Amino acid sequence: MVALVDAVQKGEIPASEVAVVISDKPDAAGLEKAKARDVETVVSERKGRTREEHDAEIIAELKKRNVELVCLAGYMRLLSPLFVRAFPNKIVNIHPSLLPAYPGLDIHERVLAAGEKLSGCTVHYVNEELDAGPIILQKEVDVRPGDTVETLSNRILEQEHRLYVDAVRLIVEGHEGPLPTGRVSA
Repeated sequence: MVALVDAVQKGEIPASEVAVVISDKPDAAGLEKAKARDVETVVSERKGRTREEHDAEIIAELKKRNVELVCLAGYMRLLSPLFVRAFPNKIVNIHPSLLPAYPGLDIHERVLAAGEKLSGCTVHYVNEELDAGPIILQKEVDVRPGDTVETLSNRILEQEHRLYVDAVRLIVEGHEGPLPTGRVSA
């Protein structure tokens, strides 16, 4: 989220503004980081509500601000079909693997346990299936001998920040759908 806000504020993502940062956790660190950058924040807690009820509240907040592109960053909950249908092909997510490999959680643990030599990150459109939407961009990251979950995670996170900005810039500049190769180099 911070990488996207900073890129927008520096003009790296043209003709854009970050309208709001929404979290379901009142103590999320991203809220303070957004406020420090003069971005409006909203907390929408889940407490005792169905996924659809919670998502409906977030949809209303986004529509109230005429949001055209929803960028998920650290939102660790599946969106309901209601949410996905409210913003068709207008929700993007960053995932710390080279999808379709390793969807879901505990990615780095699974990559290391499998002995993979290559991992990375993916920016993709969100659909109703977990981490299965069309790929926009991917960035490969070598898995090094002796890597731990932490060292691999840190190297991938560094690339995620750059890749997410690049992908949102492409979308804002009018590119529709997945890119022909979907891959970028270092």
